[in-house]
Amino acid sequence: MTEIVHVRAALLDMDGTLVDSTAVVERLWLAWAAPHGIDPATVLSVVHGRQGHQSMAIMLPERDHEINLQENREMLANEASDVDGVVAIEGADVLLADLLPFPHAIVTSADVRLMNARMGEAGLTVPALTVTAENVSRSKPDPEGFLLGAELLGVDPADCVVFEDSGAGIQAAHAAGMRVIGVGAHATSHSPEYHVADLTQVAVVAVDGGFELHVG
Repeated sequence: MTEIVHVRAALLDMDGTLVDSTAVVERLWLAWAAPHGIDPATVLSVVHGRQGHQSMAIMLPERDHEINLQENREMLANEASDVDGVVAIEGADVLLADLLPFPHAIVTSADVRLMNARMGEAGLTVPALTVTAENVSRSKPDPEGFLLGAELLGVDPADCVVFEDSGAGIQAAHAAGMRVIGVGAHATSHSPEYHVADLTQVAVVAVDGGFELHVG
């Protein structure tokens, strides 16, 4: 059954939503965690959707945060240079093309270099407006990034819809007062208002004064 979502702007997460970077994310983070003796299951439950220094703070709560910030810079550089296995989520290219006439932005925990590296490897065009790690002081699940995206687009948060896959990202979107289209199997456990297996299940339809998303 197709659901119609009335919306004035779309905010899109990147990892797990537009690009599948699971292989490289898990490879690098498990390598980081091994010397600390952190259980791999714990690592994989924490790192998706958050900025790296926040993930480190959760897993090593007693450690000086300055070390986390430094190691996060190193992690971002490693991730940007290792894009082996990064591919587009099915339907991402069409969705981004169809959103071109309408207000939309990427809101990602990645920095600009990493965003460009992964989007480029996946063959996807980066939208004109992006909110990256450089633009916020607090990581998802804090709503700062999504609220900033709505502000830059000049759209009320309640009129935005967020495309997200991770628990941290969906929590951030809901904290911002936005509806969520969950992408992928893992999103369903975090109570998005709508859900799709991939982006081929979303159609952008122009209407008077804006657009609709047909989901399903």
